[in-house]
Amino acid sequence: MIEAMFYHKIDDTNIQCDLCPHHCKLKNNQFGICRVRQNLSAKLYSLVYGRSIATHVDPIEKKPLFHVAPGSKSFSMATAGCNFKCQFCQNFEISQLRNNVDLQQIGQDITPEEIVASAKHFGCASIAYTYTEPTIYFEYAYETAKLANRQGILNVFVSNGYINEEPLHFMKDYLNALNVDLKSFRDAFYKKYVGARLSPVLDSLRIMKKLNFWIEITTLVIPSKNDSKQELTDIATFIITELGPETPWHISRFYPQYKFSHYPPTPISTLKDAYKIGKDQGLRYVYLGNVRGEKAENTYCYQCGELLIERHGYQIVQYNLKSGACKYCQTPLDGLKL
Repeated sequence: MIEAMFYHKIDDTNIQCDLCPHHCKLKNNQFGICRVRQNLSAKLYSLVYGRSIATHVDPIEKKPLFHVAPGSKSFSMATAGCNFKCQFCQNFEISQLRNNVDLQQIGQDITPEEIVASAKHFGCASIAYTYTEPTIYFEYAYETAKLANRQGILNVFVSNGYINEEPLHFMKDYLNALNVDLKSFRDAFYKKYVGARLSPVLDSLRIMKKLNFWIEITTLVIPSKNDSKQELTDIATFIITELGPETPWHISRFYPQYKFSHYPPTPISTLKDAYKIGKDQGLRYVYLGNVRGEKAENTYCYQCGELLIERHGYQIVQYNLKSGACKYCQTPLDGLKL
C-alpha cells in the first residue's frame, strides 16, 4: 500500500480521486469505484501496489496488438480491480471485487524490479499491463514502465480508455502503445452495461493520439447491443477521422459469459459486415478476433494488397516484410518495430 497519485483534498476528511473520469469523492475509509483506492485519514492510497494477481508470458498478438513488434513475446501482468462494471467481462473473477474482499489475501508480492527482471529472463520485448484495467494500478505500472524503458523493453496498456489527461502525460515518455476497448458508440450502452460514459473514452483516445502513442482499437460486438450497421459505421468513422486510417480495428466475437451468459455468440455474418464497414470507411487494417479461419487475422499491405503477415491464432506462420516494409512494393507497415 502506497499513497496514490492524482487526488486532492476537499476538506479535512474528504478527498477526490483525479485518476479517472469517475472523479470519486471519498469520505474517510471509503473505497473508489475500482475498489483498490481508499481514503485513509484524508490521504488516498493504492491498495494493490506491488500486488500482482496474474503474470504470464503471452504472444503480443494476444493483447491484441498486431502492429507492435509482431511475433514477439510480452510479459503480462495485472492487479485486482477495475473502474468499469462490464456485465460481459471475461475476467470478472479478478476485476469485479466484492465489497468485503481482503486484497492482501489475493495475488502475490512482485516488485517492479522483479517484473522487469522476469521480462528480460523470458526474452520478452514488452511488458503488457492487461487482464484487468491498468489505470487503477497506475502507480505500480508507472514505476515498472520507467524501469522497463531503461532496459529497452516496450510498455503497452490494454485498457478501457477511462483515464484522465494528467496520468497520460505522466506516461508520455514510458508508454509505447495501447489497445483500447471502444465498447460502443452509444452513451446509453456505457451507462447501462459498463457503469461509465462514452465521451471520456473518446476524449482520452484523442489525447493518446496527440501524445503519439501507438493505438489499436478493439470492439467486442454483442448481438442486439452494439451490432447495428450504423453504430459500427460510427465507430469506424471515429477511428479514421480522429485517430487515423493507420489505426488497426480489432472486431471481436462475443461469447456468453458473466451476466451476459444468456446471450448468443456473435454471428460470423455480423463480423464480416463490420469488417466490410471498416474497409469501406478507409481503415488500412481490420481484424476479426475470437474466430478461426476467414483469414481474419492476416495483415495485408494497404498499398498493393499482398499478404504481409499470415497468422494462425496467435502464431505467425508467414512473414513477408523486409526492414519493416512490404517486400513486394516497399510500403512501410504502420506500427512499432523492434
